[in-house]
Amino acid sequence: ATSLAERVAGLISTVYPQLNNPQLVKRILELEKEYGSLDPAVCLKIAEEVAKEKLCKFAKLEEGIDAGIRVALAYTTLGVVSSPIEGYTEFKLKKTKEDEDYFSVYYSGPIRSAGGTAAAFSLVIADYLREIFGYAKYDPTEEEVKRTVTELYDYHERVTNLQYLPTEQEVEFLGKHLPLQVNGDPSEIREVSNYRDLNRVETNCIRSGFCLVLGEGIAQKAPKILKMVNGLREKGFKLTGWDFLEKFVKLQNEIHESQKSSKESAVYIKDLVAGRPV
Repeated sequence: ATSLAERVAGLISTVYPQLNNPQLVKRILELEKEYGSLDPAVCLKIAEEVAKEKLCKFAKLEEGIDAGIRVALAYTTLGVVSSPIEGYTEFKLKKTKEDEDYFSVYYSGPIRSAGGTAAAFSLVIADYLREIFGYAKYDPTEEEVKRTVTELYDYHERVTNLQYLPTEQEVEFLGKHLPLQVNGDPSEIREVSNYRDLNRVETNCIRSGFCLVLGEGIAQKAPKILKMVNGLREKGFKLTGWDFLEKFVKLQNEIHESQKSSKESAVYIKDLVAGRPV
């Protein structure tokens, strides 16, 4: 496979063999002509067309949506890393309190290879398909939001440091406002320290993919994702599930400013191993 379009088709055909067809390659090239190479709009459009079975058939709609997310993520990551196959693992339909279907998107550790921006953008892709097919938004409970905060901090303190550790305020805001449920496969033997046994969270174990997508993905790259979302809206993509992002970036800036001013008055040596410098 030489071109990006061919690499994308080749990579995703390991999960969905029917996508290894010249039609997909041709369509990606057409969309690149229309929107420009590597434009996020190409991702959303190709995800939509794959999910709507315009390029090949699937056993059921959920399979088409899953394939659409994978193809778009493979395009975003240039078809060279394993994250569209192993990092994003699946999406499931679950029930809201009103008994409507919402999206729960599953990630595992290899999503790290996609990089924070692509990992976060995969949520935009999934949510775009949610909106197109008319599924409900996720309606988190208070416990689920608190579980998110606890799990992120448990992961950072007990498993491995996140490149970016959002404040509790940031995590809580994301937990309340994301239009779909970020989920993950249980990757650690350790359990979360609190908020276990929740109905809509299948495991009590720490989920690395979940923590990476939230911490190093959407929290760390929010300003970049906001720019991408605004650019896509100008091209006619609705993305109403992401109205909260502007407020989040504003909140983040305020937090960072207040942290800066408090840091100027005191010097912290954070996370340093005691003893001789390594």
